[in-house]
Amino acid sequence: MLLNSFKDALLDVMDRKSHWAWPMFNEGQVSKNLLHHHLEQEYGVYVHDFAWMLGRAYAQCAVPDARAQLAQKLFEEETGGLSMGVPHAQLFLRVPEGLGMDLDRFDRVRLLPQAESFRELLDLFTLDRGWEVATAITTLFLEGTPHDRGELDPAHPTRPQPSLSDHPLHQHYGLPLECLALTRVHRQEEQGNRANAWRVILDHVGPLKRRAVLNAMEEALDAWLIYRDAVAEACGLTRPVMSARLASA
Repeated sequence: MLLNSFKDALLDVMDRKSHWAWPMFNEGQVSKNLLHHHLEQEYGVYVHDFAWMLGRAYAQCAVPDARAQLAQKLFEEETGGLSMGVPHAQLFLRVPEGLGMDLDRFDRVRLLPQAESFRELLDLFTLDRGWEVATAITTLFLEGTPHDRGELDPAHPTRPQPSLSDHPLHQHYGLPLECLALTRVHRQEEQGNRANAWRVILDHVGPLKRRAVLNAMEEALDAWLIYRDAVAEACGLTRPVMSARLASA
């Protein structure tokens, strides 16, 4: 696979990393007493073990530049040593704590069946498919958004960064702004972080590995959409019905 075709195909995957329920979360349509399902599943599926998944990619990688990038990212995720001095998984827990949730639930998250399937796929991709797939799944797919195209092409918009006071969890659920520490850290890292993640993949994944990386990204997207459907249902959300005109188009 040629490099430009590889890049375009990966960006096409990220363009489609969008779920129908996300506007409902942003608009505060989830009852506060059900919001814990969303946070628990995210934490159990990948937030708690994200640094571990990065470590798997690092341990398999023999490319010095890629290893250096992974090492720096792993250090920050595991220790917060480049920002607030707190591991990112612990910063995440400030959100449910600030919302008055029982943090004991996060020590024993019971994954939904679709969430468990997605997590099993993440383990497969980060353990058994080589550093290229492990790095793409962690640094591109899990951390990426439909705005990643803008990180590589100034003709496209980058990820919006509204004021933290406009954050949905603050606006609709009263989350104290100081509990959005992880969001602050991610925003500090954002500039250059996404571009570096893409550079590692585009510069160091050779032609023979590109198809495997792309296939893994496509498979991850399919599983992620099913997983997010299940989370939306657990949060009491119903998929909007298309208008008859759109449905017949």
